[in-house]
Amino acid sequence: MTVAARPDRVFITGASSGIGAALAREYAARGATLGLLGRRADALAALRAALPDPERHHCYAVDVCDHAALAGAAQDFLRACGGADIVIASAGISHGTLTERLDDLPVFESVFATNVNAMVATFAPFVAPMKAQGTPCRLVAIGSVAGIRGMRGAGAYCASKAAVHSYAESLRLELKSTAIRVVTIAPGYIDTPMTRNNRFPMPFLMPAGRFAASAADAIARGDSYRVLPWQMGVAAKLLRALPNPLFDLVFSRAPQKQRKEAA
Repeated sequence: MTVAARPDRVFITGASSGIGAALAREYAARGATLGLLGRRADALAALRAALPDPERHHCYAVDVCDHAALAGAAQDFLRACGGADIVIASAGISHGTLTERLDDLPVFESVFATNVNAMVATFAPFVAPMKAQGTPCRLVAIGSVAGIRGMRGAGAYCASKAAVHSYAESLRLELKSTAIRVVTIAPGYIDTPMTRNNRFPMPFLMPAGRFAASAADAIARGDSYRVLPWQMGVAAKLLRALPNPLFDLVFSRAPQKQRKEAA
């Protein structure tokens, strides 16, 4: 089952920057009407102004961890557009964490609140309306190759993305008898403001625009799971296959992501 090459109504969280903004530009170029949700009203307004037919798009300056406000934005978009064809939960944060540091516990909680709980809150208002539409629809979970195996110093981020993958798989089974397809996109290293903070080599770094075009094609096909770029998909399969002793030997001294220092 595929959706049209020019989907009508696409709701994207995390649209203020990075992958979310790249997806917004890609779908706008394909003729979609967008719901753009992010925390920064100024960034959303600037993005909207740069898109084709900006008056067609809707902006929502909302923190995805505010579930009531998120649901309100979803309801407004559904009313304004008469439904939704694609919902992309792209909002996410990443910080290095160490379990031995008690001051990192709030960071763990924040990462899970944004990367996992907010994804559930994003999809929830759309499921019943999409079922009622009876037309091909997509719920899209933005995961990460970081969710495939745990990396030292990145326990919160890796665990949150592993949870995203498992959650999306469960949701896919729940909705299998409907016209809604659940698509998991697992990016590798994509050139965004988030990855530019990394202080280690990033193999197969992919431009955000090229990622968005490939992701939109996978979403249109209804792929259940897609790693981008494809080279990282090969690397991901190798990572899964590594026995624990060999994995530990190879990655125990890998560079760590920078921790978020306490304010």
